[in-house]
Amino acid sequence: MNPEQQTPVPSPCINICRMVPATGLCEGCMRTIDEIVAWGRADDDYKRAVWAEIRRREAQLFE
Repeated sequence: MNPEQQTPVPSPCINICRMVPATGLCEGCMRTIDEIVAWGRADDDYKRAVWAEIRRREAQLFE
């Protein structure tokens, strides 16, 4: 099962925590700093939306 389909929704963090200035995304999890900060208090709907954005970002990288 994909992480975004689980309940509770797991964090995409893989402990490679470096923000890339050129993209504004974390090198490890591909989240913005705002998404990272909000994660701990967010509901599953928000987390699933962030996962959808991560998937979109991944797809753009590998086009």
